[in-house]
Amino acid sequence: MRKQLLMLMMIAGLTMAAQVPLDSCRNMALRNNKAILIANEKINAAGYQRSEAKSAYLPALDLQATYLYNQKNISLIAEDALLPTKSFNPATGGYDFNILTDPTGKPVMVNGQPVPSQVALLPKSALTYDIHNVFAGALTLTQPVYFGGKIKAMNEITRYAEDLAKAMRNKAMEDVVYQVDAAYWQVVSLRAKHDLAESYVQLLDTLNYNVNAMVKQGVATKADALSVAVKLNEANVDLTKVKNGLALSRMLLAQLCGLPSTTVMTLADEGKQQIDDTSMPATTYNMNDVYARRQDLNALQLGAKIYEQKAKVEMASMLPQLAVMGMYSVSNPNSFNGYANKFAGAFSVGAVLKVPLWHWGGNYNKYRAARTEAVIKNIEIADARDKIELQVNQASFKTQEAVKTRFATMSNLEKANENLRIAKVGFKEGVMPVDNVMAAHTAWLKANSEAIDAQIDVLLCNVYLSKVLGTMKY
Repeated sequence: MRKQLLMLMMIAGLTMAAQVPLDSCRNMALRNNKAILIANEKINAAGYQRSEAKSAYLPALDLQATYLYNQKNISLIAEDALLPTKSFNPATGGYDFNILTDPTGKPVMVNGQPVPSQVALLPKSALTYDIHNVFAGALTLTQPVYFGGKIKAMNEITRYAEDLAKAMRNKAMEDVVYQVDAAYWQVVSLRAKHDLAESYVQLLDTLNYNVNAMVKQGVATKADALSVAVKLNEANVDLTKVKNGLALSRMLLAQLCGLPSTTVMTLADEGKQQIDDTSMPATTYNMNDVYARRQDLNALQLGAKIYEQKAKVEMASMLPQLAVMGMYSVSNPNSFNGYANKFAGAFSVGAVLKVPLWHWGGNYNKYRAARTEAVIKNIEIADARDKIELQVNQASFKTQEAVKTRFATMSNLEKANENLRIAKVGFKEGVMPVDNVMAAHTAWLKANSEAIDAQIDVLLCNVYLSKVLGTMKY
């Protein structure tokens, strides 16, 4: 905010003390254009994504902690258990169940089962565990080993995406510069037409004064005076329109420069008599150099590379993936040495291998779809090359035509000036009627207006030619 206020103060000083050149307008527009500011942020975002992709090569360290409250404890038996016991039998060398026998030595049976003479008590409380509060945590280290080339492809995608964001930013800068140049020369053109309209009004005003004086002297008619007065009123109306158009054009230029629309800038090229470059442009160009400089074509090429890498990502989904990991986990309660309500932990290491076997062609079709997108981008690049070549040829032809038109308008302007001079002399000597004088004035106005338009057209054509050739400086 402070920089913007300082810049506004500097511009306010320039409007009062100095003239603003085209380069200053370009620089202000490039600093303040919202599309360029957004493009810069996209470059930053692409840079962050690229850093994120690089981190996939490195081991990942994660910490996980869990707390769980349970309403009830866990009990492995519903009630106290009575377990049968065994005694050593020297005759067999083994252990036999202790069975209750009758006087005849036969086992006492109840419900078809022998009755043990001795039992061991297993109380329910011994197998009941307190799990009201459970704490667990794990520190895990994971290192990718092989992911089918997916990590490398993702790094290439983010690198190309960052370059693509820069290319789009440069393209936006070129568009802004072209818009500023068009608005700048529009102001210069309307300023020249404003001066021309004022000169025309002054000429007609002088003619009107002279005709009225001649009417009083009886050497001119009232019809002559009325026709001159009508032309004078029309000229004043045209002057008002030019003033309004000039004011609106200044507002547009200020808005493009990121300034308040009420800012009035006096441009360095206002009022200059000769500001155009009438050098004839080349008729042929090295299109390979043009292709290398074009930001929009560069963006398409980067997009094609991104889709090629996306195809590799889809290919990786059909290849084995291997990662190694190490983990240290703790829990409370723990069962490392009996069941205890305290923290205890242990290390563990391992590897994870994933081998895709059969997905009914789903992964392969994803790969084919990604390859198709890459093919489409390559076709778009070829189409863009053809259009760029046509665009360059058209811009060159139009620039040549504008230069030729400029020379023709300069010749017409010289003739119109001489015609007006002769008409003034003839009218002053009384050998030329008012109609001829007004016709000479009209021809002079038209020739000057066409000369201004041709002059500005040459400048704008040169700017557009530099834009399509990729040589625009900004």
